[in-house]
Amino acid sequence: MNKLFSVSLLLCFILTGCLTKSTSNSGGIGGTKVQNTNPSAIIAAARTVFAQSGYTIGGVDYPSTISFDKPAGKLGELIYGSYGVTTTVRVKLSLVPIPGTNDYWLKPSVFRVSDAGEAGFEDSTKMLGLWSGEFKPLLRQIQAQAAGAGPDV
Repeated sequence: MNKLFSVSLLLCFILTGCLTKSTSNSGGIGGTKVQNTNPSAIIAAARTVFAQSGYTIGGVDYPSTISFDKPAGKLGELIYGSYGVTTTVRVKLSLVPIPGTNDYWLKPSVFRVSDAGEAGFEDSTKMLGLWSGEFKPLLRQIQAQAAGAGPDV
């Protein structure tokens, strides 16, 4: 029993050390930097990229956030849903300007939403930050499309 405790404690220290890397220069877990751009270019690219992956636009709070929804699928319904309750994955992208530049951080937050769009019944639960890393390929596509657009005129 003592050996199991020691191994568990060692794993906790190792994992904690891996997860404490500074993210201030990376935009956080799953964050992506888009250089020389503007919110309009980022939002246009995000709409295209997320639509190609089966997401629908959930809302825009110009110029700081945009969100996308997608049904959770059979496995998601099995894990998170219950009888008669639909489950949706919601990705909220925060567009954070980097002071003194035309660059932006894209920071994703992932939510599990029950009964999305049902007034008074929608229930949202934020997923662990590690889920944000799943969207890195989509953020790189947005980065490729929106980089170099320059500031809004």
